[in-house]
Amino acid sequence: MKILYTPKLKQRARVLRKQGVLSEVLLWTYLKGRKMNGYPFMRQKPIGNYIVDFYCSPLRLVIEIDGESHEGKSRYDINRQQYLESMGLRVIRFDNVEVKRDINAVVVAIGSEVDKASETTPLPPFSKGELRN
Repeated sequence: MKILYTPKLKQRARVLRKQGVLSEVLLWTYLKGRKMNGYPFMRQKPIGNYIVDFYCSPLRLVIEIDGESHEGKSRYDINRQQYLESMGLRVIRFDNVEVKRDINAVVVAIGSEVDKASETTPLPPFSKGELRN
């Protein structure tokens, strides 16, 4: 199933990537370049009318880092998560303080989710010239 998004969010996603929230930048160092069990992750990925922090298409896995921008928006976050799950996506959430204080525990938790999801999903092919560790 193809993931559709609102085109106007593409530019907003670029801006968010450039702003670089510390907890997201820290986690990105562990996810980029297929470092997480060989699976590709995207950062600030538009999905529908939303932008998710991290997304792994082959695993249909969304990772959200909840920080100050989520305060007072619990109803919005619930609706957003229900929408994403209705598309067959798995959403896991971490608090940004948790990422900053114990990035290793967060990476282990994500690795566990990736392992579970990958049991039924083969590794995607690499792009031309890309090397697998």
